[in-house]
Amino acid sequence: MEKGPSLSTRPQYEVVRLAGIEPTTPWFVAKYSIQLSYSRNSHNYAMEEKNYITPAGHERIKCELLQLLNLDRPEVVKVVHWAASNGDRSENGDYIYGKKRLREIDRRIRFLNQRLEFAVVVDNGARKSGESDATQVFFGATVTYSNLEGVDCGKETTITIVGVDEVDLDQGYVSWVSPIAKALIKARIGDCVKIQTPTGPTEIEILDVEYR
Repeated sequence: MEKGPSLSTRPQYEVVRLAGIEPTTPWFVAKYSIQLSYSRNSHNYAMEEKNYITPAGHERIKCELLQLLNLDRPEVVKVVHWAASNGDRSENGDYIYGKKRLREIDRRIRFLNQRLEFAVVVDNGARKSGESDATQVFFGATVTYSNLEGVDCGKETTITIVGVDEVDLDQGYVSWVSPIAKALIKARIGDCVKIQTPTGPTEIEILDVEYR
């Protein structure tokens, strides 16, 4: 039997970006035939609300979507077509795995398209350049605060308020809808605010606000 393309070994490709797409442009990938099968009725309307996101986070999602559309999906389709040509599909491991992987990719494409469709890119360029007040906490701010109570009294912590698709607790990236972010929004350097913790409410003081 002729050996088909492998799903496990693939060359490293550079993601090909679509020309003319700016970070603030609503994202529609209508040029891809796969998108024609995605009905608006299949969307999860619970997610159809503003999806605030940083420019960097928006770019990462776009790159992942392009990777799936331009590289990953065509490669898996090629493997599935090759496996289907080999006869009985019921016991064809390459075909079964390929179809499963294809479904996973399609689900991810739908999800990413939905997130980008409702994305609102927040650009803090004016605050970074000093044209706007950079001492007040808004979306995208990096905040350093100190605990004023409890066993962590005096401990300094730095977090960055980002979109729900960008959360990374190891790097201190917290969602703008998290309790701590909601408590910090609109506060300023020197303000003391109450936040909810697993052990109960505690007070913190904002030491620094940056927009990186």
